Amino acid sequence: MAKINLKFGKKLEKYGALDFNACYNCGTCTAICSLSNEEDSFPREMVRYSILGLNNEIRHSLKPWLCYYCGECTTHCPMEAKPGELMMSLRRYLISVYDWTGISGLLYRNLFVHIISFLMVIAGIAGLFVSGIFSNEEWLHYGHYFEMFAIIGVFGLILLPNIVRMWYYTVWTNSEKKLSVKNYLQSLSELVVHMFVQKNTLTCEDSRENKIWWLEHLLLVISYLSLLVTTVFLNWFTTRYTIVIIMGYLFSILIFIITTDFIIRRLRRRTEKSTFSHPSDWLFVIWMSLLGISTFAVRLLIDLNILETNFLIYLVHLVILVQWALILVPFGKWTHFLYRSFAMYFEKIRLSSIKAA
Repeated sequence: MAKINLKFGKKLEKYGALDFNACYNCGTCTAICSLSNEEDSFPREMVRYSILGLNNEIRHSLKPWLCYYCGECTTHCPMEAKPGELMMSLRRYLISVYDWTGISGLLYRNLFVHIISFLMVIAGIAGLFVSGIFSNEEWLHYGHYFEMFAIIGVFGLILLPNIVRMWYYTVWTNSEKKLSVKNYLQSLSELVVHMFVQKNTLTCEDSRENKIWWLEHLLLVISYLSLLVTTVFLNWFTTRYTIVIIMGYLFSILIFIITTDFIIRRLRRRTEKSTFSHPSDWLFVIWMSLLGISTFAVRLLIDLNILETNFLIYLVHLVILVQWALILVPFGKWTHFLYRSFAMYFEKIRLSSIKAA
């Protein structure tokens, strides 16, 4: 029997849900949503679950991740219940559910905690610099090692366990028959395609704005991953290879340009997708933009041979990098990229199990 949680609606408000209780179950959102079919009342089912406080059903569902927030449901809702924004809020809530540390929920619900964590990073780096324990060369050296260990540590200790928890809630507990390795291998291409291409974005809305957004998102993913490889594995700040240096400049510029456009979209509210912005949305695009420009600036100072006299720029870059790697990547909006991709993969596995039954 489903267990109703009457306090769940108030909890969702802290994740950014707006006016969803105004819904009177007319079905307009379901009629207009491209994801709806005979089996799935999309997104009305999730709206009803939220109003009734059926958080356990939401926890075990992949549906919030299948939504790419075209905004059509919100635009046409006669009661202005904002179902599209509710789906976005449910994704934030689910991230907190998957996160075994509990930090994601704390950060999503309280901007003050974000600010405190950022200030702690600034204080830590400033304290180390003032102490004089490292030379400038050692700062560069250990900064590079930090990037490598942060990638391994964040993925191995936080993100991987969270993905396993997501799998347990959405696949393992929902499968009538236990799936074979073959099910997982046959569906693996779905994970790769969605992680890099996010192809379902194009099926949501056939507008020019949506196509531009999809292209920018694709370029951002490619540029971000490429800059990661360039700085971490090709050691961009110390390399002498011209091709590596050019690659680093190109990718950092692309990241800055695309994220700046995302910021402008949110400021101008060009589409329904950018009308409602949670603090986590702003932090994501602003910090990624800062990461692109600060990375570019440090390498430029190195090439001009004036980093030594402008070393504060590197420290600013390091502050941005540490905040990004230890706070925003494992616990913030960045994880949408990861969880959505795995959600598409898990959904393909689920559908395969239904066909095999």
